[in-house]
Amino acid sequence: MGTHPGRTTDEWAGIISEAYAAKTRPPLTRQLVKEVRQVIAEALREAEAANSPDSEWCERVNLVLDRSEMSLHAAVGPRLAAIDDAAGTAVMMHRSEAGRPLRAFGGQ
Repeated sequence: MGTHPGRTTDEWAGIISEAYAAKTRPPLTRQLVKEVRQVIAEALREAEAANSPDSEWCERVNLVLDRSEMSLHAAVGPRLAAIDDAAGTAVMMHRSEAGRPLRAFGGQ
């Protein structure tokens, strides 16, 4: 059984990608959300296969979010801080510099 037995990695990928998209600016298209969901699902399957702890699930997801944003050259969104099994939610946290959230199109 995996680290998060209540849901499959595909279900978690959907939960995380929707939580990410809800706070990403500029807003993502449905197609981009689908693409993000696919790369998150792959990262989670790898984490589950390696029997990784929660912190590594977050690290793997955040790395693919970093890569996705770099390829878009414009979107800035939150990062996965934790997975709440009981509530079935992804806890997202905005990255910041100098105490202010990062912004798309040129940073601070």
